[in-house]
Amino acid sequence: MIEGEDNYEEEEETPMLRLSSLKLTVTVEQELIHGVSVTNDHNNTIRTGTLWSTVAHIITAVIGSGVLSLAWSMSQLGWIAGPIALLFFALVTYVSASLLSDCYRSPDPINGTRNQTYTDAVRVILGEKQALLCGWLQFLNFFGTGVAYVVTTSTCMIAIQKSNCYHKEGHEATCEYSGNLYMFLFGVIQIVMSQIPDFHSMVWVSIVAAIMSFCYSSIGLGLGVAKVIENGRIDGSINGVPAGNVPLKLLLAFQALGDIAFAYPYSIIFLEIQDTIKSPPQENKVMKKASVIAIIVTTFFYFGCGCFGYAAFGNNTPGNLLTGFGFYEPYWLIDFANACIILHLIGGYQLYSQPVFAYVERWITEKFPESVFLTKIHHLKLPFLPDFQLNLFRLSFRTAYVVSTTGISMVFPYFNEILGLLGALNLWPLAIYYPVEMYKKQRKVEAWSTKWVVLQIFSIVLMVVSAVALIGSIGGVIEAKTS
Repeated sequence: MIEGEDNYEEEEETPMLRLSSLKLTVTVEQELIHGVSVTNDHNNTIRTGTLWSTVAHIITAVIGSGVLSLAWSMSQLGWIAGPIALLFFALVTYVSASLLSDCYRSPDPINGTRNQTYTDAVRVILGEKQALLCGWLQFLNFFGTGVAYVVTTSTCMIAIQKSNCYHKEGHEATCEYSGNLYMFLFGVIQIVMSQIPDFHSMVWVSIVAAIMSFCYSSIGLGLGVAKVIENGRIDGSINGVPAGNVPLKLLLAFQALGDIAFAYPYSIIFLEIQDTIKSPPQENKVMKKASVIAIIVTTFFYFGCGCFGYAAFGNNTPGNLLTGFGFYEPYWLIDFANACIILHLIGGYQLYSQPVFAYVERWITEKFPESVFLTKIHHLKLPFLPDFQLNLFRLSFRTAYVVSTTGISMVFPYFNEILGLLGALNLWPLAIYYPVEMYKKQRKVEAWSTKWVVLQIFSIVLMVVSAVALIGSIGGVIEAKTS
């Protein structure tokens, strides 16, 4: 048994064990893992995360469907505002990560008590009312990201069909397919994947997803470079794609900011990732270093895909770089890239769903600790497979969650508009406001001091950016739904 919060040596030497996220299944878990005593104090969770597993988690969370919309965002903003926006959001993400990493432990960022989740940190530092609002915003973003991933996966599956159709029938052929079947299939896969017990058991999923993100981002970058070389020129303009009137141009530019805002921040699962890190070294130092590495890597791919995609297609840049058919050949490479996106999104969906599963399951088992339905683990022996541990509540709740995200996706299958809306909703409240306020409270930053003024200006500027991005994205969703 690991005794004490900071018994680092024993924690570091203990192999990874897959523990259930349910706090009150202690008796069952002790039967499954002989010789290991477990309490429902999350400080005794066995953490095995390293710098590189943390980088894998971050890249899986950051490089997702958002990278595919960046060329379109660049086309709306133009050659000056577009690159500036990418650098700006990279810097914002780094500042947000630096502030949040020190909130993992409180009141002291090194020796304080662990805050296992984002909402835990807000509750401890800012109070219960703030935590309640934060929790609703966080779960709204988790759910919305799940919807976005279902839509994107369906789009990629359709793109594979279209790619083969165009290759056989010609680029002018009518190759139209419905995405509802593919959304359903993705939902079925996620129902199975959702039985992964908890966040600590997902390292292999994140590693595979991170590799896939490198693959399709590299393909998008390579195809963009090849297209620019083939054209013999750099398309695009300083002002971006012209619009029929100024309000429409502003609306599209605001939506583009929302798309970029969606592509970068990962604050809603930041502390959940940090909670997987073993120590020593100190968790905040590892998390800051991992964030720098991940942000540099993602910014490289974002600039490559965004800039070369815009340079290749100019005013005709598609909303999704790999599914909008700016590229037709080589068709097999387009198919492979979309297959990589699908595999990545399978893991990415789980990365954004596991915190919801863990919270709801902990909360309801605390309400009904004697319920056998909630706590009993059933052992299933499947042919040619290892023993499978089934909890009926976990199965039913997680299945209902996946079904709900899939159903909403079928009603609102709009790629760019949904990404922009989620980016705007996530940007200021979760990536800026709460990290800034927690940092000021925990570090006791004096009002009207230089640091306080800088943090306030930073928060206000991002609030304005988030507001205009939200306006543009809501307008885009309404226009897409009514057109």
